[in-house]
Amino acid sequence: METIFGNLQGLKSSQLKQLQRLYHQRIPGDRITTPDFSQRLAAISTEVNQPVCAYINRRGQVIRVGVGTPRQTQIPPLELPRYGAERLSGIRCIATHLKPEPPNEAALTAMALQRLDALVVLNITGTGFTRRGGGATGYVKEAYLAHLTPQESRTLITSPAALKVEQSQIQSPSWNISPPLSLDDLAEQDLVDLVENLEAEFQREFIAQEVDADHDRVLIVGVMTSEITPLQFQDTLVELARLVDTAGGDVLQTIQQKRSRVHPQTVVGEGKVQEIALTAQTLGVNLVVFNRDLSPSQVRNLEMQIGIRVVDRTEVILDIFAQRAQSRAGKLQVELAQLEYMQPRLAGRGRTMSRLGGGIGTRGPGETKLETERRAIGQRISRLQKEVNQLQAHRSRLRQRRQHREVPSVALVGYTNAGKSTLLNALTNAEVYTADQLFATLDPTTRRLVIPYGETNEHQEILITDTVGFIHELPASLMDAFRATLEEVTEADALLHLVDLSHPAWLRHIRSVREILAQMPITPGPALVIFNKIDQADSETLALAREEFPLAVFISASQRLGLETLRQRLAQLIEYAVDYG
Repeated sequence: METIFGNLQGLKSSQLKQLQRLYHQRIPGDRITTPDFSQRLAAISTEVNQPVCAYINRRGQVIRVGVGTPRQTQIPPLELPRYGAERLSGIRCIATHLKPEPPNEAALTAMALQRLDALVVLNITGTGFTRRGGGATGYVKEAYLAHLTPQESRTLITSPAALKVEQSQIQSPSWNISPPLSLDDLAEQDLVDLVENLEAEFQREFIAQEVDADHDRVLIVGVMTSEITPLQFQDTLVELARLVDTAGGDVLQTIQQKRSRVHPQTVVGEGKVQEIALTAQTLGVNLVVFNRDLSPSQVRNLEMQIGIRVVDRTEVILDIFAQRAQSRAGKLQVELAQLEYMQPRLAGRGRTMSRLGGGIGTRGPGETKLETERRAIGQRISRLQKEVNQLQAHRSRLRQRRQHREVPSVALVGYTNAGKSTLLNALTNAEVYTADQLFATLDPTTRRLVIPYGETNEHQEILITDTVGFIHELPASLMDAFRATLEEVTEADALLHLVDLSHPAWLRHIRSVREILAQMPITPGPALVIFNKIDQADSETLALAREEFPLAVFISASQRLGLETLRQRLAQLIEYAVDYG
């Protein structure tokens, strides 16, 4: 039985049968519609007293019939036979409308979201007429033909400046609406000529956009709830734009919504999902990033309605970690975190996951491909966990050897991009990779440092370790995966807590680092707060930091300012930690 979509309440069985018979109609391949099909659709719409939409493919077959407006009956992007910025979907919609007016914005937006070949709106009256020889009633007063037109140009807005772009600067979808047409005029329109010309223009525009195809074109979606202040919310969006930039993406636009609580199915409301989908299509976006963690079902629902890949903040961080990990330990830990993140999300990876797997010994009786892949990932996680534990034991032996030689150790901690690697290089002449990016370095690096000791200023050798940068709401999977790095923190005699004083949210960064340190299984040693990048901070910020943290050290690692004072204070910190730790 052919399926009827939309609002079917109150319809009689005879009316449902009339709707189902529409599936047996065939339109000539080069025509948008015929007078006979349009009148039949209008007759049924008049009888049920509701709008009716028929979706037709390029072979002239009716593939979907819905009771309701084009917005109410639209096909989800992922269910369309062809979907992409460079072409149309290969489907047109013939819709009836109960009022004598041109297509409204909701109908045109639905056309844009589905990238329809064309949208025909038939305005009907309720009076109707009877054809000679009997037949159903229905009367088309006038018809409108609408189709998409390519944007003249789309300017690439790179992060993080994209956050400052006003919503009004986004180009709205471009479409063309005909004057009122008679059914005979409509029937003379050449569909093939229209579609070929449009797709040629879309293809040219798409090729122009793909000049920088190595980078994902990203739309950021921020959802603000009552849990955070507007200032904190804006800070998270700026940070997310930096994360996307570090991962190699270009932020084209940011969409925001304020809600009392997140929508359980789609995080944002239905209208905002439509806005996201339309903006993504208008700007040629190929990735949507949310500022909060998404459940597997939310990702599935959003991708179904938006039509492109949707990820959350955690997945962006995992991607950065995968790019940055250099050592075998780091790569193992990243893969472990990725697999643990992926495992519950397998069900959303498309219809192939529901098919039976193949191969001798790869599955149990009746086991699906989804279950097979879950089992394989589970086994891989177990193997990785064993290897990580072995590396953890090896690191522990190295630390015990260092402690046996009674060499004091210090761990550099701080928010990501605070300048820890730059400071390590400045103090020890190490050659650790540095960049103005989040998570520029992941693997712990330990170097020897000679500092003055005691009243006689004798030289003492200590070990100083650069650790992975912390971040607000560090994903739990990463906390587990990077135990080896974090153990350098818990096993160190003392900590140097580096803070980027030039960052507007430096106070919140301090709180975030302290919250993560408080979650450590072993209480870390005493910490010395060091404010970095003082050459880039204003005088008011410097004064506030000196007032709030009178015992802190103020430096600029890149300019080598205050390093001698830091060495003196570091010696005092080590003496205190060793004597009273």
